[in-house]
Amino acid sequence: MLGNIARKVFGTPNDRKVKATRPLVEKISALEPEFEALDDAGLIARTEDLKARLAKGETLDDLLPEAFANCREAAKRALGLRAFDVQLMGGIFMHQGNISEMKTGEGKTLVATFPAYLNALTGRGVHIVTVNDYLAKRDADWMGKVYAALGMKTGVVYPRQPESEKAEAYAADITYATNNELGFDYLRDNMKSELSQMNQKDHYFAIVDEVDSILIDEARTPLIISGPSEDRSDLYQKIDELAPLLTDEHYTLDEKQRNVTFTDEGNEFLEDQLHARGLLPEDQTLYDPESTTVVHHVNQALRAHKMFKRDKDYIVRDGEVVLIDEFTGRMMPGRRLSDGLHQAIEAKEGCKIQPENVTLASVTFQNYFRLYEKLSGMTGTASTEAEEFMQIYGLGVVEVPTNRPIARQDEDDKVYRTGREKYDAIVEQIRIAHEKGQPVLVGTTSIDKSEALSRLLTEANLPHNVLNARQHEQEAQIVADAGKLGAITIATNMAGRGTDIKLGGNVDFQVLESIAANPDRDPEDIRREIEAQHEADEKAVKEAGGLFVLATERHESRRIDNQLRGRSGRQGDPGRSEFFLSLEDDLMRIFGSDRLDKVLSTLGMKEGEAIVHPWVNKSLERAQAKVEGRNFDIRKQLLKFDDVMNDQRKVIFSQRREIMEAEDLGEIVQDMRHQVIDDLVDTYAPQKAYAEQWDMQGLYAAVLEQLGMDLPLIGWAEEDGVDQDVIRERLEEASDKMMAEKAEAFGPETMRQVEKQVLLQTIDGKWREHLVTLEHLRSVVGFRGYAQRDPLNEYKTEAFQLFETLLDSLREEVTKKLSQVRPITQEEQRAMLAQLQSQQDQLRRQAEAGQAAQAPDPSPGTGAAPAGAAPAATARAGGDTALAEAPASAPREGFDENDPATWGNPARNESCPCGSGKKFKHCHGRLA
Repeated sequence: MLGNIARKVFGTPNDRKVKATRPLVEKISALEPEFEALDDAGLIARTEDLKARLAKGETLDDLLPEAFANCREAAKRALGLRAFDVQLMGGIFMHQGNISEMKTGEGKTLVATFPAYLNALTGRGVHIVTVNDYLAKRDADWMGKVYAALGMKTGVVYPRQPESEKAEAYAADITYATNNELGFDYLRDNMKSELSQMNQKDHYFAIVDEVDSILIDEARTPLIISGPSEDRSDLYQKIDELAPLLTDEHYTLDEKQRNVTFTDEGNEFLEDQLHARGLLPEDQTLYDPESTTVVHHVNQALRAHKMFKRDKDYIVRDGEVVLIDEFTGRMMPGRRLSDGLHQAIEAKEGCKIQPENVTLASVTFQNYFRLYEKLSGMTGTASTEAEEFMQIYGLGVVEVPTNRPIARQDEDDKVYRTGREKYDAIVEQIRIAHEKGQPVLVGTTSIDKSEALSRLLTEANLPHNVLNARQHEQEAQIVADAGKLGAITIATNMAGRGTDIKLGGNVDFQVLESIAANPDRDPEDIRREIEAQHEADEKAVKEAGGLFVLATERHESRRIDNQLRGRSGRQGDPGRSEFFLSLEDDLMRIFGSDRLDKVLSTLGMKEGEAIVHPWVNKSLERAQAKVEGRNFDIRKQLLKFDDVMNDQRKVIFSQRREIMEAEDLGEIVQDMRHQVIDDLVDTYAPQKAYAEQWDMQGLYAAVLEQLGMDLPLIGWAEEDGVDQDVIRERLEEASDKMMAEKAEAFGPETMRQVEKQVLLQTIDGKWREHLVTLEHLRSVVGFRGYAQRDPLNEYKTEAFQLFETLLDSLREEVTKKLSQVRPITQEEQRAMLAQLQSQQDQLRRQAEAGQAAQAPDPSPGTGAAPAGAAPAATARAGGDTALAEAPASAPREGFDENDPATWGNPARNESCPCGSGKKFKHCHGRLA
């Protein structure tokens, strides 16, 4: 009671934040005549002036009114759009590092230009993050006109982009990209061997569109760059044959936790079947440590059959299993489930089974976006997750007022007893709306439900469009037509579609269609004719009640429901929304509809009757809030575990960067070598032991292996007055002398390159091994809870110990590799040329005979891939989308592949000019 009175007197915290921006907005508006008076060159000149003032010590906050006024004028000239005051407010909140919650149709795409332009004045680059490649390209092209009018460059990043183009996009003042590409490029950059090859130079300021979808819904999904492992498709197929034999008594299904486990009866049944099929040795049980792999794959096969439904979680297209995003209903080509789960689904569907991948590098969106100095976002629905945004990202959520009051009517939910009754009522409601010309947007939660409803509408002779993952390519067109008079559109999850539903239809789309159909007519005449028709259609749709959003189910998250609702009533348009539910819906069934069913039966509800009451809405919202809270707890716990790996990732990546930036690594390498010598001496000749107790034979063998030096260590030990320090000093002097001679033989410049490449390759190899070890540790550390020990603390302790081990082994391996490196001799070079010539002759003969020729395998231990082999794959949650390989450079004039003298100076990472298909550094440029 007192809280309500206080809110009325003082306003809510949100109201106070909005009120605080009004003086700034008035100041920006007061500057409008001054900027209107400038010519086009004057707007660009003002940008240069703002940059100069910033360099002299003024802050971005000081420049904000003029920068926003300049940007507003540029948008007015370039796009014909003058930003409303509420759009300026949204831009101010984003500049301050907040999330601006703005309703659908309020022009968020334009809002982002204001903080992006202001922060780009620093010259450090601004990243604008979108949910898909279509929106990234569309927004970059559309808003790029505004930035160009202000004298700024715009770039766009997309999959399989040529490296030169990608580097240019990141070098631009404002860069548009999807969250996936930004994350993958961060990982790719930290696998490069040259500083000049890195694209992301800075993580300064990011504006995340559909911020709730990216930072909440996808936060648990790690981005993984992976490489292929051994092919085990036969094992998946054999295990998949067992799944159809399982009955309900063999497993328990927990839909709340989305988990499925075998019962004791199931384990016994499986053990017998695995023994019979030779997949498990007769003397081995499922509980033996040696059975871990088989048990893992059997569990994944069970999950694939019982938890993952075709046309809901994935579709099969062209013989390939393609995942569907639960929140947007979009297909996710290239994204694969990890830990063999995707392969289990491929086996279930009879598709070709792709090999599993091993992790080369990974990062979660949570930790990637926390790299930015300043982060902000925009969406139509964020307030329900405000606590999570603040706790994890330090982002406040501010609800920005709409430009016009919302005129949409939100009806109470209708709850039916059965799904059949619900769908009968839905079809009848759609018929009533269609007959009066009111456009209807029907929201469903899965593809199979949208297609089932489509069949019902077809039987009822109601014309309609279906938008789901199968119609991905026609998405923009279907959404644009959804506001036409009498249109019926069935959509699977409308989150992040990025195209407004305009009443009467989208004029621009209709103009483009008409121009394509009538190329001989004047485009201006076509536009005038369509605009006149649209005006009449828009008026008729408004009279019919505007867009009617009809939802067939409640989603687990209130945000997804609100996003669907928000499609209606944009910019003060009339509209209506209503949710139709049944006790058979997933949310109602899982979260306790038994009691409600008994109540409805007691009340004697007739068939086709619905219960409608605000209390039902409240009850459902409480159930949704519980689910959201549980998901938040899961994400928080996952983040705590990932933070351990993230701290180590930052150390490794910063070390790599320092190595790439360093001109001379001689001191670092020498320190590593001396540390290895210290460890060897301490191991074989401990300080507190007598000379006769030293293991000089062991030290001799270790020095020979680790340092590549054959020294009279046993003789040294027999000399008078020789202690551990003397042995240590002699070993250091001998190793320093040996490396100095190598540097002289190679030449100083080459030796520096050798040291840099050895260090980077060793770090990468050790880090990959460490990632696999951490994955295994994380999968089993939960069992420590049974011993009353905190799994998180156990994970932190052991991960730290593993990291120390990594650093120790890194020193040893770098020292060992550099001790063994040597220049290649002329004889070895001639032998390699002869071998390569023989291989090329063989390939030529195969080609002439019409045989499919394969490139020769790389030399053992070089790490090079055969020509034409797929490069390291890029994946999300264990997926694999192949990266594009850089095209080979054109041969020089006078070039002869058999004569190295004509090759010039090939880069070490280029293909070897001899035609072997290997990189130059692994072939004729090989150093050892």
